[in-house]
Amino acid sequence: MANTEHCAVAEITSNRIAELRSEFLENRAYRLAQNAVTQVPLDDVAINRAVATSVDHTFSHKLDDWEVTNQKRSGRCWMFAGLNLFRVGAMKAMNLKEFELSQNYTLFWDKFERANYFLEAIIETAEKPVDDRTVAWLLDHALDDGGQWNMFVSVVQKHGVVPKAFMPETESSSNTGRMNSMLLAKLREGAKTLRDEHAAGVKLDALRATKHEILSVIHRILCIHLGTPPERFDWQWNDKDKEFHRDGEMTPRAFVEKYVTLPLDEYVCLVHDPRATSPRGKTFTVQYLGNVVGGAPVIYLNIDIELMKKIAADVISGGEPVWFGCDVVPQMRKDMGLWDARLLDYETVYDTTFALTKADRLAYHQTCMTHAMLFTGVDLVDGRPRRWRVENSWGDENSGRKGFYLMQDSWFDEYMFEIAARKSLLPTELQAALSEPPIVLPPWDPMGALAR
Repeated sequence: MANTEHCAVAEITSNRIAELRSEFLENRAYRLAQNAVTQVPLDDVAINRAVATSVDHTFSHKLDDWEVTNQKRSGRCWMFAGLNLFRVGAMKAMNLKEFELSQNYTLFWDKFERANYFLEAIIETAEKPVDDRTVAWLLDHALDDGGQWNMFVSVVQKHGVVPKAFMPETESSSNTGRMNSMLLAKLREGAKTLRDEHAAGVKLDALRATKHEILSVIHRILCIHLGTPPERFDWQWNDKDKEFHRDGEMTPRAFVEKYVTLPLDEYVCLVHDPRATSPRGKTFTVQYLGNVVGGAPVIYLNIDIELMKKIAADVISGGEPVWFGCDVVPQMRKDMGLWDARLLDYETVYDTTFALTKADRLAYHQTCMTHAMLFTGVDLVDGRPRRWRVENSWGDENSGRKGFYLMQDSWFDEYMFEIAARKSLLPTELQAALSEPPIVLPPWDPMGALAR
């Protein structure tokens, strides 16, 4: 390409660098922004004071009167949110003020089941080269901490739940990184073994025998890090009125049957995916998004954002929290416990615009589901929501108002992606759509991001 002043060039020239330097230094607003951002965090400079000072933490419908939980240094938000949803009904059934189910117990079984899910996927893709995009994706995401609503339900329906006292947190459940690295090392070694055996002509039954030998080591590692899951436990308690109750010996699945009051088989995942490639009113799944072989697949129904709001508000108004998934970080102040689409004015700081739509941000990898929580309140004005109360799982210190957050409705529009709700709340035509074969998205599609 010719290097002339009349023709754009590929490289960055010294003349262009000089022009940029001059443009910056001659602009007082840019120099002021530089002085501020080099001394204090960007978000402290970008805070929109008009938004920050207009926050009102009151709600027309508020359910919570309990303390938040803390997932600490782990990606278990999806199961914390699920277990927090379960505990609401359990506390009512047992007349308890505070109660927690063991997040470590569900972590153990998710990891073990997900190891089996991964190794089965490796067997299924053994004909493909190791650098095939799907195989490479599987190797990169063999045992992530994240998950989806259907994955949580699959673990609960197969393995049950237990009160936290019977499988409390360990160092590794609260800080999963090192344990995960050891599990990944063994699983990737196992993947090579299975692929080598397949290449040598080993039949499926023999491959699965090898797989179960690998899983025995995975189980051992999990027990060392997390403890051994109880098969039975003796359950008795004093309720908030100091009355004593005894159930006697129970299994984890029996505990679910007695104290999980939600009709899990009736719940579906409702998402808002505004991409042109994602038809509204259709079902989707993401390839290799799952954890339990034989469990229910992760199926999404794509709906309008206003319908999602209506269903969520109706459920809260009826006295039940709502599990949801969102992109948690944009336009958030953790210390204020606040999400608002206009909270941080980066455009003024940088003198530019950030113009991607929600659909564009999905397509260009600028947004995806990153966190799951519970809605525990909503403020309705003339039947329409203007703000939402959120139970987070980041503890109660330096996080929101004792761990609870406020989400403005403007933020819901831009960064909310999913709720779990009863299918009976859907219009008839959308209930019918649930029975249609889902569109299959590739493993790396952003709608699978919460599990990563």
